[in-house]
Amino acid sequence: MNTSCKAEVDASTDRTSRPIGPHLLSIIDYDRADLEHILDLADAFEEVSRRRTPVPALSGKTIAWLFSEDSTRTRLSFEIAAKRLSAVTVNFTVKSSSMNKGESLLDTVETLEAMGVDGIVVRHACPGVPLQISQWVENASVVNGGDGCHEHPTQALNDLHTARSRLGSVNGAHVAFVGDIRHSRVAGSGVHAFSAMGANVTLVAPVPLLPNSLAGWPVAVTHDFDSVLDDIDICYMVRTQSERQAEACVPSLGELRAEYGLTTARADRLPENALIMHPGPMNRGVELDGEVADRPNAVVTTQVASGVPVRMAVLFLLLGSESGFDISKALDVVAA
Repeated sequence: MNTSCKAEVDASTDRTSRPIGPHLLSIIDYDRADLEHILDLADAFEEVSRRRTPVPALSGKTIAWLFSEDSTRTRLSFEIAAKRLSAVTVNFTVKSSSMNKGESLLDTVETLEAMGVDGIVVRHACPGVPLQISQWVENASVVNGGDGCHEHPTQALNDLHTARSRLGSVNGAHVAFVGDIRHSRVAGSGVHAFSAMGANVTLVAPVPLLPNSLAGWPVAVTHDFDSVLDDIDICYMVRTQSERQAEACVPSLGELRAEYGLTTARADRLPENALIMHPGPMNRGVELDGEVADRPNAVVTTQVASGVPVRMAVLFLLLGSESGFDISKALDVVAA
């Protein structure tokens, strides 16, 4: 955990309510204990989410979505999470805002904060924008909802939550991230999250789809997908980021499927209990065959479902950890 986050933590505070810092910007800011803390709280909120009964954990708080890119899963799961915590939500999209008339991002952020927004969830095509916004705001908490090819920390938390719930633990598990690693913010966060939780991570991709530098990445690398199929506990298929691929040397979709697609034949070679994961949206027939995506060990929809309680946990820890809200009492209410 970074210094600013550590300063926020009171060791005497109950683990279900201690804060994780003023902002959530990068998964690298958190160690294993921090990640387990968030996941444990997500487990508690999972029952609240399942009952679909709002609890007053963030009553009086206002959260805005500042998205400059299209989104389905991230934006909707954050909105559902906020509403189940009784927060007020403000849907802000760049295409329908004054930014479309030339207003700067700084002026937009200052406008949101002047209106008393407590939290801002940011998705932007440029890496580092959530960090920059966190340096502009004075009172609001900023959550990175995906910044370019850099990171997507709450997706990594969703994936850990899904894997932990299915496997019990990811400690010692072999996780293979397969495909377009270079352009994937999901891989950027996921690799470090799984590694921090004790997993062994392998990147499986052709050279043009690997990052220019893997310094600081706790991974092994192979260009031969078939060589690792028999020893994978989690096969994480990364979406082909066609919208971000400008390099002429990037393989075609047909080449990617032939060498790095999870075809029916390859899926049949995975260990019996191996999980198949994908962050969505899926390119069926490219990253994985349609039949494979519908197998019982393909947990793509479970990853989506995990997004609500995980993001409830994140929002509560950022915005409501000092409210005195008792989660155990909330569980009693929804169970009644």
